[in-house]
Amino acid sequence: MEVPTRRVEIIPAKRRAMILEHLRVNGAASIQELAETIGGSQSTIRRDLEQLMDGGYLERTHGGALLVPPMNATFERDTLMNTQLHSVQKAAIGAEAALRVRTRESVIFEASSTVMEAARALTTRDLQLTVVTNSLEIAYLSSEVPHWRVIMPGGTIRPGGWRQLTGEPGEAFFKTVHADVCFVGAYAVSGNILTDASLEIASIKRAIIQSARRTVALVDSSKFTAPAFSTFCNLSDIDELITDDGITPEQLASLRSFNTKITVVSVAEAAQRA
Repeated sequence: MEVPTRRVEIIPAKRRAMILEHLRVNGAASIQELAETIGGSQSTIRRDLEQLMDGGYLERTHGGALLVPPMNATFERDTLMNTQLHSVQKAAIGAEAALRVRTRESVIFEASSTVMEAARALTTRDLQLTVVTNSLEIAYLSSEVPHWRVIMPGGTIRPGGWRQLTGEPGEAFFKTVHADVCFVGAYAVSGNILTDASLEIASIKRAIIQSARRTVALVDSSKFTAPAFSTFCNLSDIDELITDDGITPEQLASLRSFNTKITVVSVAEAAQRA
């Protein structure tokens, strides 16, 4: 019997991400509308909606669905689906972030889907790097690149979610490291604080930030929302925040009032360069 591949597993995650994006733009939609717009049978869409509802992403309506952004501070997104959400924006942010790295530097990649895009963009450049990451996916990607030395800090593989190492000995390891730059993601940015839904992940992010000379936060525009459970840093703790042009003028003005460098990437222009 043939074992299903990872690629097969990610297809429904991408479809569900497309459903959420359609609902984000339109507010609500019928099952028929979603089937016609996204593809797939109505029964498939109905199963997707049921899973999204069970996951807390939306509410079912008669014959359709209504997007309800999760408000639970400890809510954690499904990893495979989160990778697909806002993927164009994340790729644009990652490409911009890659320009911040010079050859022979040491770079810490924190485990997040947007930081993954920065690592992916860097693989196309001919650089000699020392890479430190607590992400199994980023470590595997980086290990395929000639002239990259890849170091993992150790720790416990966190069950479910993004496959990453948290806890000891990783946090103690980062106290001994003095990297040139680190890239971190955030679950939410609210005013002056960056937060995560998990205490363990927030703790490792704090350790990572303290171990680098420069910190760059990579945050797509959907993350400017109510705070998640645990604060891991303030804007004053980072050197630059890179986001996409989906950010509202009000959100951008608020960020810039804290005197941290804010870079806004044009998604359309990034797509043309790709």
